[in-house]
Amino acid sequence: MNREEIIKSVSGQMPERRWIHTLGVMSTSRQLAEQYGEDPERAELAAIIHDVAKFWPVEQQRSYIVEHQLDTELLQYNKELWHAEIGAHVAWAQYGVEDQGVRDAIRYHTSGRAGMSKLEKIVWLADYIEPNRSFPGVEEARKLAEISLEESILFGLNATIMILIEKHRIIYPGTLAARNSLLAAKLD
Repeated sequence: MNREEIIKSVSGQMPERRWIHTLGVMSTSRQLAEQYGEDPERAELAAIIHDVAKFWPVEQQRSYIVEHQLDTELLQYNKELWHAEIGAHVAWAQYGVEDQGVRDAIRYHTSGRAGMSKLEKIVWLADYIEPNRSFPGVEEARKLAEISLEESILFGLNATIMILIEKHRIIYPGTLAARNSLLAAKLD
C-alpha cells in the first residue's frame, strides 16, 4: 500500500480526536527525526500506523494476538499495551511494511524497551509530547526534547511509572527495562 492508502485505512479505524493525535505524532516524529539524524519518512510511517488498533474492541484485540501468535504474554498486562503489538503486525500483514525498524517503533511506542533504537525513541517521544497532549509535565518533556532525546524519554518514563504506582497498576517489565537501560547508559 502507498502512504495515502495507509492513511485512509488507519484514519478510518479511529475517532477523529485520535486521528488528530496521530497527525500530531506524525509531525513531531518528522521534526524529531530531522533534529536527531533519523530518516523522517520512516519516522512518519511508524507514526501514521502506531495507533491503528487502539480503538478495536478489546476482544478483537485479544483474538488477534492469539490468532496471529503474537506476544501472548502481553495479555497478562494492561490492555492499553496490546494495540502496539497488533499495530506492528498490521503494518506488515496489511500494509506491506517490510522495514523491521519501523515495525519495532510501532511495537514499542507505548511500553518502550531496553536498548531502544533511535527510531523507536523518536516515535515513543513523539507520541508522548505531540502538540495536542496536555498533562502535567508535558511542557518540561518538550523542553528536554530540544536538548536530549534520551533525557526527555527518561523524564517521560519516570512520570509514567510514577502514575502507574500511584494508581496501584501493574507495570509492564519492558517499561522498567526501557527506563533502566536509559539510566544505565547515562551513568556510564
